[in-house]
This record gives sequence, structure tokens and C-alpha cells, in this order.
Amino acid sequence: MARGNGEAPVVGAAMVIGAGVGGIQAALDLGDAGLKVYLVERQPAIGGRMAQLDKTFPTNDCSMCTLAPRLVDCDRHPNVTVLTGTELRSVRGEVGNFKVRLRRRARYVDIEKCKGCGDCEAACPIEVVDEFDEGLSRRKAIFRPYAQAVPNAFAIDMLHCPECVECTEACTAGAIDPFMWDTEVELSVGALIVSPGYDLFDPRQRPEFGYGQYPNVVTSLQFERMLSASGPTGGHLVRPSDGREPRRIAFIQCVGSRDVAGGQEYCSAVCCMYTAKQAVVAAEHLPEVETAVFCADVRAFGKGFEGYYRRALEQGVRYVRSLISTVKEAPHSRNLLLRYHAPGGGYVEEEFDLVVLALGLRPAAGVRDLARAAGFALNEYGFAETWELYPGLTSRPGVFAGGVLTGPKDIPETVVEASAAAANVSRLLAPARGSLTARKVYPPERDVSREEPRIGVFVCHCGLNIGSVVDVPELVRRAAGLPGVVWTEEFLFACSQDSIGRIAERVREQDLNRVVVASCTPRTHAPLFQSGLREAGLNPSLYEHVNLREHVAWVHRQEPERATEKGWDLVRMAVGKARLLKPVTTRLTPVEPRALVVGGGAAGMTAALALADQGFPVTLVERDQLLGGNLLRLARTLAGGDPQALLFDLTARVERHPGIEVLTGSTVDAVGGYTGRFRTLVRQGDMVREITHGVAILATGAAEYRPRGEYLYGAHPGVITQTELEGRLNAGRVRGVGRVVMIQCVGSRDGERPYCSRVCCGQAVKNALHLKELSPRIGVVVLYRDMRTYGFQERYYRRAREKGVLFIRYDSDRMPSVAEGGDGKLVVRAYDPVLEAELALDADLVVLGTGVVPRPDAQELARLFRVPLTPEGFFAEAHAKLRPVDFPTEGLYLCGMAHAPKTLSESISQAQAAAMRAVTLLARGELESERNIVTVDPERCTGCGICVPVCPYGAREVDRERGISVVHEVLCRGCGSCVAACPSGACQQQGFEDGQIFAMIDAVLGCEV
Repeated sequence: MARGNGEAPVVGAAMVIGAGVGGIQAALDLGDAGLKVYLVERQPAIGGRMAQLDKTFPTNDCSMCTLAPRLVDCDRHPNVTVLTGTELRSVRGEVGNFKVRLRRRARYVDIEKCKGCGDCEAACPIEVVDEFDEGLSRRKAIFRPYAQAVPNAFAIDMLHCPECVECTEACTAGAIDPFMWDTEVELSVGALIVSPGYDLFDPRQRPEFGYGQYPNVVTSLQFERMLSASGPTGGHLVRPSDGREPRRIAFIQCVGSRDVAGGQEYCSAVCCMYTAKQAVVAAEHLPEVETAVFCADVRAFGKGFEGYYRRALEQGVRYVRSLISTVKEAPHSRNLLLRYHAPGGGYVEEEFDLVVLALGLRPAAGVRDLARAAGFALNEYGFAETWELYPGLTSRPGVFAGGVLTGPKDIPETVVEASAAAANVSRLLAPARGSLTARKVYPPERDVSREEPRIGVFVCHCGLNIGSVVDVPELVRRAAGLPGVVWTEEFLFACSQDSIGRIAERVREQDLNRVVVASCTPRTHAPLFQSGLREAGLNPSLYEHVNLREHVAWVHRQEPERATEKGWDLVRMAVGKARLLKPVTTRLTPVEPRALVVGGGAAGMTAALALADQGFPVTLVERDQLLGGNLLRLARTLAGGDPQALLFDLTARVERHPGIEVLTGSTVDAVGGYTGRFRTLVRQGDMVREITHGVAILATGAAEYRPRGEYLYGAHPGVITQTELEGRLNAGRVRGVGRVVMIQCVGSRDGERPYCSRVCCGQAVKNALHLKELSPRIGVVVLYRDMRTYGFQERYYRRAREKGVLFIRYDSDRMPSVAEGGDGKLVVRAYDPVLEAELALDADLVVLGTGVVPRPDAQELARLFRVPLTPEGFFAEAHAKLRPVDFPTEGLYLCGMAHAPKTLSESISQAQAAAMRAVTLLARGELESERNIVTVDPERCTGCGICVPVCPYGAREVDRERGISVVHEVLCRGCGSCVAACPSGACQQQGFEDGQIFAMIDAVLGCEV
């Protein structure tokens, strides 16, 4: 047990309550940062709601395929202990040294003995409703929640299980113990993260929609399971009543959201987008299906969301701006009749085969008991009460909240908040880092250099993602006849914990010395399988991956026979290459324990403090002379927070911190080096200095769009932006104003900037409320396309309407116009689609809700750091859902509005998350070199030097004494540019040698030898 600055004991362990995607992220971050972690989950398996989803927006990635590697990583992590079937009872003590009491419910199955074979399930005679499939199917009383469940062990549901011994007799492992008892344990931890997930609104509370009365009215999560390849219908989209494919599907929005009478006045933030996704995916399953979405607004406010919404429109999804009043079942057909108010007046009744209710999010069951046990307060909606400008902090020091516990949100925000909470824990427990942890130890590698190839080929069905298109058994059968192949096997889910273990077992049993896995993308899955090889004593470079999902099944869904033939080509190419694979030896290089943060706004300063408080020195580079960035112009937040007080606090702490070097008036001139030891040239005036650092965080912010003559901006003093209005309001310079007309989406959601700028609607509501505070008689009209006041912002939107602010929607094909009237006043003309009339509004002020645009220097920084940009010019993260603050290049991270438009609170959370991700690398102390670096054959190299300028990492140099080119291994990133440029063939990239590539070509041409 270490001691902090005040000499109080600090325990080098943390507890994470809730093992959904947020809890898993927090646990992995803390475990990688050198802290012991107890991951507590009340269910029999980890994974949470994400495990139930089919696809994720806006990329349409398979949810389970994305999540599964994280599940296995969590279970195998040497510093993470997973405690399923466990609930929090009490938390005693103080920050740094809590005593946590847990109750562990009896599973009645010994996890250590259970092999996951399923013999017990097959023997069980009792069937009950399957909660994982949302009641659309049935499961046995002894069950595994889902195929890839971690831990990969069964559990007995004793509520539905009488005194029956069928499963006990069927279990050859002797894992079933019906005499297990609930137990209580006490653990010592330094801090806690609470992230218990969420529940969905009970649609029976809205009987007008017919849920529970009509079988063809389903919930959004039920529909998700219907779409899923692992769902009750195997991904075949059919009606529950008769098994018939629906021809017309209606989606009803805001069921249990934005509902004052029902006590859920907030917006659930995710429903609009998951409905768009479900409508798009439904059309992939049934190309002729017609879909209609009934809604008030479309809140596509996140990164990439507006583009996805437009894609839905282009693919024929019909959006109806009206809410449904009743749903009735049609006589005889069991179709549904929907009644709604037509935009032009009157009511319309329309018939659909299936109705999907988009359910809102609410706090998870038992949150009040959890809050009472952990000692933190809840808000009026039952979510955790946190500090707006210090997000994640609860009312109890040392207890942090994340994910949907703090309010409705999507997966990326949940992952960000999890890493942010981990950062808060890590900075508290930094004195005890490494005191309770262990490093993963692999067995010695087998020497296979003198062995003939013995190849194992493993092919994955991926549920129906691959198996519904590709004939997997046929691939396995054919692969068995390839030269060098001694073992073939198919898996339902190759990435499951059980399958990874079986591959390692087959390596040992069959003396395999090469492994080929045909499954999903290597981007997320190859490291998982390579880790399995290491555990079996094989060098990870003796592995070859085939991407059957993206390269075959998803792109050839309508051509299964040709898809199977293409899959066969890829498998035999991989086997041809595998025969020539060689072990690659890596080496460890030290990590420079310093961070570079570029950008001194709220995000940059927050990230710098989060790193420095954990003992890692930081150099903070800001191009302006003052720290603060966009925070300098922000007077108040929508919730009433004081950004200027935050600015003072951040600036003072940064400038006083002994671990932070501040370089204002500075720019990045050049970037070299490699992950763990970057070398960056920073210019400050006439002085240029080199900074060596292990990681870098880009937090360069964004800029406000400046209208170019639109709506008379710049030509009339009465036309200003929302930011300019905020400045006037703060200075009290709005006297004599009778009416203010606000026009939203200026510089956003147009042809040049097709994205939503996220913050503009909230800013309009904030300023409208401020105007009403100054004088209730000021008339305020907001012209909008969609009011995207997501989450708890909805309550302020409602408050603005109650205060008399008038909101009028306009369509993009009939934009408002602004002209100067004869009396010098401004006249705003807009078409109201509800009234179907042209409006003329006199205005003393016209306020433009201008969008957020990337900083002009973003492109240059992207070039210097070799990181990608989105088409809109913001920095592009490694993965939209699960790596929202990482760049593809390890050691480089992003946060704040440089990533995408976001609120101040969201920027702060993301900055803390980026810092935590950086700490996971810095805490390692050393890094393993790349496995696919380039080698040079000195007998063939002529020393021409062509390879030197083409290397983007400065890893090549000509040795003049020897007359050959050499590779600096620590700099080489294995990109292969020099190999392509080498005229003599002296350069070879390990894992991609000429002979291996030629073997792949020979294999597909049928020339295997």
C-alpha cells in the first residue's frame, strides 16, 4: 500500500461497477495503466446492451464483432478480475482506501470447471423466456446468455428451476453444484467507477401504441434482435404474428422520451439514429420493404450522423413530421393502422405490417439502491448528479460516474466518459501505480525453424454474418486437402473466449506451427488470434488472416455461390503464404515518459493537467499568446455554468503546475521519431527547440463559421452571430430590442459543410432564455430545421417555449431570407410548413446560428503527425465507436472540437479520456517493436539510396562505409514504401516477402506445389 502526498494510505486497486462497453473500457484502461481492477457485473456475463445490438451507426459495423475482442481482452487481462453475478452492498472509508462489500449470487456452476460444451443445456427440460432476445425466444433454465459470453460458462436460473438433476447428470466436468450459496466479500480499493448501463422505457405505459396488445408492435430492441444474425430468427426479418416478411414498417419516435406527463421530459439522444440505422439495415434484409419514420425532429447531431441520416433519405426511408395518436390492429390481417395529423391539416390513417417503437433510455434498475450503497446523489430523473464543468465527479469524492448513468448517450460518448472516469481514478491512485499488478507471461516460443509446415485452418460463421452467404463447411472441406494443412475446423464465433482457447489447444494437440483464421476484419481481430498463438507457444508472425466478412460476405451478399468461390481463393492464398511464414523476433524500446499537448484551450489544458497530475511531464504548445481558446468567448453554459471561472481555474493550475511547461505563441514545425519517442520541433518566435516525447495529444479546437454576406451579415449592423449576441448579453448591450429572430444551421448541413455543428441549437436556446431573463417582453423567434437539444438540453428547450420563445421549422428547400425594411428594420421571411404559409417577421436583431468549422491549420498538423482527416477537415479517430480518442497510429490521440463539434463538458470529458489513453502507453515503460519491419539483403543492395527519401519515418540511411542501405528498426513502421521503390529487390518486408506474395499468386492460379 503506497502513500499519497498527505501520507494517507493509497490502495493501488480500483473497482468498476457495471461491465457494459463503458465498464469494460474503464477496466482495460486502468489495468493497462498499472492498477488492479475489480470489474463487477450483476448479470452472469459481461457485455451489457451492446452485446444485444446487430449493427452500430454510422459505420454499420457488426456490434458483436466489434465488442467480442474487448470481452476476451478483459477476461485475459492479468490486472482485471471479472466478478459476475455480483452486486454492491456498501462502500466505507475515504478516497484512496475504501472498503467495498459485495454480494456474489450463487451461479450453481463452477466457472473454473465449466467447459462451455452445452451438454447441460441440451439435457435441461425446462424452457423460460429469453431476456437477451427481449422475450422473442425461449432459453433453458441452465443457460449461457449469448454465444460469445464472457465468462464462457453456464448459469442456472433457480427461479424457474425445480429440483431437477438432468443437467447435473449430463455434465461430465462435474461443474454443476446445486448447493452453492450466495456469499459476501469485502475488497479494498482506492476509488470506484459506477457505470451500470440503462433500461428502456416500458411501452405498456403508452397503451395507445398497442404494445402487448398487438403482436406486430415491437420495441426497438426487439427489432434489433430480429435483425441480428444471432437473434431469434437468425437475422430473417419476419412478423412475430405469422412469420411473414413485412412489406411496410413504421417507426414511432419518442416513446418514453420528451414526455413531460410520463416523467421523462429529457431526450434519449440515441433513438433518432438507431431508428435510421434500423430502417437502413431492414432494407438490406428486405430490399423491397417500405419504411416510414414518424417524428418531431431528427436529432442526427453526432459525428457522421447527418451523413447517415441523408443516406437513409436517399435509400427511400420516408420521414413524416408528425406524432402518432393511435395504433389499432386491422381486422383479419393483423396489420396495424396508424393515425396521425397531416402537416396540411386533418388526420391520416395509414396501414403497416409491422410497427417499431423507439424506446427512450432510463436509469438502470436498482440505481437508487446502488447510489445509496456507493453514497452519491441522483438528479430529478434518477441519473447521477454530476458537475457540468467537471464531468464524472459525483457528490462523493473518489466515486466517479460514467456512461448512461450520467444521462442518455451513445456508445462513443460512453467510451469517452469511461476513459475520462479512469483518468480521474488513475490520477488519485498514481502513488500506488504498479503496487498490486502483474505482467502477462507467455510460455517460451517453440523453435519451428526445422519443422515442415503443419497448418491449421479455422473458418468462422460469425453467426450469419458470414455463414448466411459463404458456404463455410465447404471451405473447411476444401482447405483440408491443401498442402501442409493438417487440421481444419469451423466455429460459430471464432472470436469468442471459448474458440480462442480451442485454437490454442489445437496448436498444442496437433503440433501446428502455422495458423490461418478466416473470419472478420484483421483490424480488430488479428491481434486477438495472435495472442492466442503466443499462449500456445507460437510466434505471432506464424499467423495469417483472411477477411471473409468485409471482403466476401458483406460485399457479395446477393451472390452466395460466387462469394464462396472468392472465399476459397482467399483461403488457399492464405495457406500458400502461411507455408512460408517465418518467426519474427521483436525487441523492446524504452518509452520517453513525457507528453506533448498541442492546443491550449479547455481540452488541451484539461489533458495536460490529467497527465501531469499522474506524474508524466507535459509540454503544452499554444499558437496564441493566451491560453483558453474558444473558452475565452464563452460567458455561460446552457445549464448555467460559469466558463470564465473554469478558465481561471484551468489556467492557474496549468501555469503553476511543476510538471507542465507552457509554450504560448508557438507552433509545431516538424515531427519525427516514432511511437514512444517522438521528436517534435516547436517554434516560439525566432527560437526553435526539439522536444522528445512518448505520446502526443492534438487538442487544437475548431473555429466559428464566419458568414460570407449571408442574410446581410456584414452589410447590416443588426445581423450578428450567436457568439456575438452572447458577448452583447454578457456586457448588457441589448437595450431597446423588441424582437429577435434567430436563424439556425447557417454554415451547417449544407453542400459545403454537410455535418451538424451540434452546439448551435443549445446556444440558441441559451441566448433566447437569457433575453427573456433580461426582459420577458422581448419577442424571440427561432427558425430551425431540427431542434437538436439532445439529452438534458431538452428541458431548456421546453423552458424556452414556456417563456414565450416561438420556434418555427423551415425546410432546406425553402430557406429564410433577410431584407432591410423601409423603416430601417429588418424583415425576415420564412415559410411555415405547418401553417403552409409565408411569414414576414420584423426584427431589431437577426441572429445567425453559425456552425463550427475545422481550424485552418488542421491540415498542416495532420501532415506533420501523419494522421487522417475526415472529408470535412476534422481529425479522424481510429474507430468511431470503440476508439473515439485514438488515432490509428499508436501514441497519438485527439480530443475536443478538433475531433468534431461538441459542448464544453463533452470536450473536457474527451480530453480526460485522451490523457488516460496516453497514460496506458506511458505507463508501460517500454514498447515492442513492429513485427513487419523491413530487412535488407546486403548481397543484393547496391547502396543507391532510392529507399531513403521515400521512407516517411526517416528509418532508412545509406551506410557509406559498407556501401549499403540500412534500416533503423525502431523507426521502421512497416509501411513497405521502400520495398516498392527498391530496384534491386534487396528490401524485404517481414511477413510480406516476395516469395510469400508469389506463393499467394500461385495458389489462386492453381499452381501450388
